[in-house]
Formats: sequence, C-alpha cells, structure tokens
Amino acid sequence: MSKEKNPRRVADNEAMAKTRMLRTSPQKLNLVAAMIRGKKVEKALADLTFSKRRISADVKKCLQSAIANAENNHNLDVDELIVAEAYVGKNLVLKRGRPRARGRFGALRKPFSELTIKVRQVEEQA
Repeated sequence: MSKEKNPRRVADNEAMAKTRMLRTSPQKLNLVAAMIRGKKVEKALADLTFSKRRISADVKKCLQSAIANAENNHNLDVDELIVAEAYVGKNLVLKRGRPRARGRFGALRKPFSELTIKVRQVEEQA
C-alpha cells in the first residue's frame, strides 16, 4: 500500500548535492565552480581548501555532501569519483539602497545564488 519509489534524477554511477541561498552573485560563484569542473574529487577539495575566495568554503561543503551521498546512498567508490558537473543558478535578490546627493537614492542589489554539484564514478585507466 505504499507509494512507488521516485525515479532517480541522476544516472546509476552519479550522485548529486545542491546548496541554495548562497550569499554571493552567480557570476562570482561560477568562477569557483569552473575551478573544480572535471577534476578528481581529491584535487577539487585541495583546490577549494587553498582558494582565497570567500565562497570557496561553501562550495567545498557542497562537494563534500555530494561525495557523502555517493558513498552512503549510492555505494560508489570515493577514490574513483570526478566532478562531472558543477553549475550555478540565480536565487532571490535583496533590494537595498542608500541615500545619495541631491535627494536621490542609490540602489544596492544583494544577490543570492544556488549551486548544484554532480559527481560521477569512472574506472581508472591502466
């Protein structure tokens, strides 16, 4: 009498993690996401650890979540994982402002972003 199981959103050799409401612009976040695309997860984690960008700590957290999902939920081998996809989307924008000269108002936009990371297991070539 239970409901049918939801179909998987990713392939059998993939796992995914998503982080929403990251307080940075999508353009800045995409620079960090591009840094890890296509790399092995150990190298990607090392690059994020030593990156000077503020948002790289949140990207690292999302990548670690994707690795944990692959290991615990989908029984994939962590040593054979690569970052298959890392893409960025827009989220809400807080509209703020400050007074400027001659009675005008300067608009300040405070954008939020979301990040999706997919990791894929590939067999190592000998």
